[in-house]
Amino acid sequence: MQKYLTELRWGVIFTLVMLLWLWLEHIVGLHGAYIEHHATYTNLFAIPAILIFVLALRQKKRRDHNGMMRWKQGIVAGLLITLVVVVLSPVSQWLFHTFISPDYFANVQAYAVTEQMMTPDEAAAYFTLSSYIVQSLIGAAVMGTVTSVIVAFFLRSRTS
Repeated sequence: MQKYLTELRWGVIFTLVMLLWLWLEHIVGLHGAYIEHHATYTNLFAIPAILIFVLALRQKKRRDHNGMMRWKQGIVAGLLITLVVVVLSPVSQWLFHTFISPDYFANVQAYAVTEQMMTPDEAAAYFTLSSYIVQSLIGAAVMGTVTSVIVAFFLRSRTS
């Protein structure tokens, strides 16, 4: 277990930062008054997400690999961080929709219907906790894998 402490720690940090980001979105009104801008501004989370992976893999390289990390080792570390984030995704979605922004689904459903993006039935079926849990599981797995591969490539040790 000690061998994977870095990945576990950074997976938890990632999840906490994500919840902080969602709370900030709620505070500035992206889940209510300015919901029409939510889809655009939520993508900015990619910046701290990538930064967390860079910091995590740099720490892994320095602490656990004595400053020398192959690309494969970086990918494995990134995938383990991703696994932690994926496992914590359902809990973080529940926390978000229960405590941080309990009106989010009602607001986004109303917006989708008002803007004629969906019918009321379609919006009610799509914007649900179970739907968002599935989306977060898939999204975390895919984006975590892609980020791991790219960040590990740039942080790998180059041998001569």
